[in-house]
Amino acid sequence: MSDQIQFIVEKLNQEPFRKNYNLITFDSLESVQLLQLLSDVLGEIDPKHAVDIREELPEQTAKRMLSLLGILKYKPPGSISDLSAFRQGLVTGSKPVIHPVLHWLLQRTSELKKRAYLARFLVKLEVPAEFLQDDTVADINKQYEELMEAFKNLHKECEQLKTSGLSTAEIRRDITAMEEEKDQLIKRVERLKKRVETVQNHQRMLEIARQLRLEKERQESLAQQKQEQKNQLFHAEQRLQRAQLQLKEMHHAVVDSKPESLMKKLEEEINFNSYLVTEKLPRELESKKNSTYFLQKVAAEPAMSQSDLDVLETKINEVNAQINQLIEKRMMKYEPIDSRFSMYRQQASIISRKKEAKAEELQAAKEEMSSAERQMLQKTSQAHELEGSDVLKGDEFKHYVNKLRSKSTFYKKKRLEIAEITAEYGILQRTEELLKQRHEALQQQLQAIEDKKGISGYSYTQEELERVSAVKSEMDEVKGRTLDNMSDMVKKLNAMVAEKKASLAPVIKELRQLRQKCQELTQECDEKKIQYDSCAAGLESNRSALEQEVKGLLEECFQEESNYRYINCMKRTLEIQLQRAKEEMKACVSPDPQERRKAIREQYTRMILEQENLGKKLREKQKVVRESHGPNMKQMKMWQDFEQLMECKKECFLKQQNQTAIGQVIREGGKDRLVL
Repeated sequence: MSDQIQFIVEKLNQEPFRKNYNLITFDSLESVQLLQLLSDVLGEIDPKHAVDIREELPEQTAKRMLSLLGILKYKPPGSISDLSAFRQGLVTGSKPVIHPVLHWLLQRTSELKKRAYLARFLVKLEVPAEFLQDDTVADINKQYEELMEAFKNLHKECEQLKTSGLSTAEIRRDITAMEEEKDQLIKRVERLKKRVETVQNHQRMLEIARQLRLEKERQESLAQQKQEQKNQLFHAEQRLQRAQLQLKEMHHAVVDSKPESLMKKLEEEINFNSYLVTEKLPRELESKKNSTYFLQKVAAEPAMSQSDLDVLETKINEVNAQINQLIEKRMMKYEPIDSRFSMYRQQASIISRKKEAKAEELQAAKEEMSSAERQMLQKTSQAHELEGSDVLKGDEFKHYVNKLRSKSTFYKKKRLEIAEITAEYGILQRTEELLKQRHEALQQQLQAIEDKKGISGYSYTQEELERVSAVKSEMDEVKGRTLDNMSDMVKKLNAMVAEKKASLAPVIKELRQLRQKCQELTQECDEKKIQYDSCAAGLESNRSALEQEVKGLLEECFQEESNYRYINCMKRTLEIQLQRAKEEMKACVSPDPQERRKAIREQYTRMILEQENLGKKLREKQKVVRESHGPNMKQMKMWQDFEQLMECKKECFLKQQNQTAIGQVIREGGKDRLVL
């Protein structure tokens, strides 16, 4: 534990914290200071958490820290049953809880910064299922998921490039090697073209090879489409499951709620959604379009140097100054006319900003509530599986936190009192020891003096006599005081008894009458209670029978409603199929050839004829290729032999030229002469 605290102090004294702590000052920090220190460390990892905890509630602080620790994948020491103790310790700022968290965070700060940065883009926003029913929201959500996947791939490529360590020299060598390979491939293609040009029907063979390549590419594209359709089917099944879950929740909400509350809730949701659709989302969309337009405009422009940037900054400053001057002139010119409306305009702008902020907060709160409900369901299921106690909610948790705070303050006060008492006890114990030592030394000196004088034990007997006389006098005084007190007490008691008797006499008479009335009322109450119990039992039985009947009727109603919807859907599909069949029959029977061509039957017959003609052409081509295969192979063999023969002649000619260049051999009279 000491090594852990020492490591924390060393890290906190370094950049960027520079706290200048030592072991004593760090150990003497209070719970609020520890929580602020933990918030500062979390703010260094994620700048969004650089918050002063005095400006927010303790529940918000605990929720914020727990959410970030969950994103950073911090696992508190202990089992699942200790999680509640961990949360309580985090709320109260307990040292056994805060110190391991600080040690874990300071050990891997760079890694956690990277994880927090990725969490900003990779923690998926849970969109409620009712919003996904809208096509625009569903498309935006799909684009959001695609952008998230693209970000993952780009981040992986960036990390690979950082760790690969490729240099410019290696890249240049690769480029030169690729250019050489390109030249070799070009030469090889030219040689192959020259060889193929001598073969009969080479154009037809090339066309067939091209068609084969196109068919393979088509096969790959079809396989890719098949995979995409499988993915779409999987996503559709997931949406169906979410819709079914939403339907169940709506059924439960309908069963457990009243029509008035449902109507009120629906009106609130409609107002909120209409505000989002008519005011908030169009403004955000317009701002996004403007920012996209400006970014595209900036991206289309050529790269600028630092001097160009300086010129642009000066222009911007000049334009801002001109704008401010124009605004001041306008205010000076129209101030008397608009003085009455300026206050209302400011209030309207402030209210609109507040409305936008509250709408964003409401939307964020709804998202947090949905995610919190899901987490709560998961945690409650885990708690029930582990046979744990129920989780505190809302006001109970606040009451529990306030109780813990009051207990902690009371504990700190008592701890300070105990420390003061222990310090005083140590001082008194030391003084007692010193006085005992002095008393023993004086007793030894006195005994030595008595031994010298020949009266040993005198001081002891004198002390005993004084002590006995003092005790006797004290006992006499106590006896006298007790006798006086007893006599006074007896007098007072007698007087009090007489007063109480006189005052209680009318009350006792009234009490007797009230007792009689009480007996009568208790008898009547018992009779009424028996009647009430019998009536309540009958009503309870009737109520249970009615509840069962209502449940049965509701189930029948739901069943009939589902049957009605299923039959209605089947009816619609059959009507659509019947309409298509009628249109097909009408097109087939119609005398107009254009209408007949639109018929599915005619289209399929045309496609069948086209495929049959194509098959016939391909079979004819196959027959021609099979017939000409043998002669073509023989001719190719002859051309190869001819090529070898020409190569041999070429070599012989070159050798003969080399010999003539050296000299000339002349034969005369059976003799050979070499002439140079």
